[in-house]
Amino acid sequence: MLPPQQCSKDARISARRDQIIAAARLCFRKHGFHGAGMAEIAKTSLLSVGQIYRYFANKDAIIEEIVRRIVMKKIRLMTGNAHNLQQVAHNLAHRRIGNLSAPYKEEQCAEQKEQAEIDHALMLEVAAEATRNPAVEKIWRDSEKQLFNEAKSLLSATFPQFSETEMTAKVETLAVICEGTAFRRLTTVHADAELLEAIYHHYFQSLFETDEAIGVEN
Repeated sequence: MLPPQQCSKDARISARRDQIIAAARLCFRKHGFHGAGMAEIAKTSLLSVGQIYRYFANKDAIIEEIVRRIVMKKIRLMTGNAHNLQQVAHNLAHRRIGNLSAPYKEEQCAEQKEQAEIDHALMLEVAAEATRNPAVEKIWRDSEKQLFNEAKSLLSATFPQFSETEMTAKVETLAVICEGTAFRRLTTVHADAELLEAIYHHYFQSLFETDEAIGVEN
């Protein structure tokens, strides 16, 4: 067990890192990775640039921590309900991408919705930055791999009849649909949501070779 003094020090470090990350999220969301410099992040966080460098080696380290937190949040949301593909079909049809495997709640607080929007925008920014920054490309690839493997593990537990190779292919198709929907979130919706949901649900039933209502607990 850590002594109280060490616990207090760790808590202060964690709080300071949270303060920097919160400021960086706002700056990156507003100006993008290129437009937001360490000086602006320092100003927004009410710290000096020197203080920020005590907790993060550079801007890429801040980006990496932001992506890590978003990915961990997604994994937590997936856990326990990722197999609910019927719910995924519903949320995809309505372009609700914050938590694809959970029932959508209209009463979700404004702050949670705002943070989900920021997460989505930042991940798109990371994808764009990855095309020109090798360090960010590695961050992007590592985070995508982590999410993919988590999804495959959870679905394999629900559908154990498929080999690893088969499940990998099935999760890849799901990833394409989910990421494509996320990318098109701000575009015009051309199809009826109920019809889309029926198509998605039928596809998921075919993909996992089941006539059962996918996602319904026994």
